[in-house]
Amino acid sequence: MSKKLNSLDALGGFVFSTNKDFEFEQEESTETLAPNLQRLEAHIDKKNRGGKVATLIKGFEGNEDDLKDLAKKLKTLCGVGGSTKDGEIIIQGNFRDKIMDYLIKEGYKVKRVGG
Repeated sequence: MSKKLNSLDALGGFVFSTNKDFEFEQEESTETLAPNLQRLEAHIDKKNRGGKVATLIKGFEGNEDDLKDLAKKLKTLCGVGGSTKDGEIIIQGNFRDKIMDYLIKEGYKVKRVGG
């Protein structure tokens, strides 16, 4: 039995073309800026989290793997869970001061935003 395709995503990211003039353009990966060139913002947020507080780090410029690596270091530093979403690092709990101290020590420029 053959399987029906519901969308182009079902092809696994590949598109087939019979056009002889078609040129495949691959997306360029984003280069991660050096820590001293990064301008990060440290936020405290409790919206849409059931009253729980979370620390948000915004403004990271670089590829997704480097963002996840930095998030993992911050989660380990604080001993809590967290995630990355839409280019932001989300750390569970109010650890803004601890995270800011660590990031400054690592060479990042960090701005305290809100409260």
